[in-house]
Amino acid sequence: MAGEGGSVRGILVIPVVLVVLGLHAALDEDAGIRRWLHLRAELEESHARIAQLGDEVERLRDDTARLEQDRFAIESAIREELGLASAGQQVVRLRPRGLSSP
Repeated sequence: MAGEGGSVRGILVIPVVLVVLGLHAALDEDAGIRRWLHLRAELEESHARIAQLGDEVERLRDDTARLEQDRFAIESAIREELGLASAGQQVVRLRPRGLSSP
């Protein structure tokens, strides 16, 4: 019978150790569940940013292809960037409301 008390005590130690480890994992900010949840949220944000950048890359590739193939598109892009007009055209710039004239 003396041996049985030791085995019961040994069996009770296992759940106590598991509970302590579980609490540590739940409460430790550097290595526990909180950290895992934070990293998971960052990963989701990163995936969204990658998708957004992929869309932007595709748009820029389309713009590049259009500029390489269409002479008028190149001229139009340059005029728009520099605020210039072709002969016979007028440039009209609209100011947002609330801004005073210079």
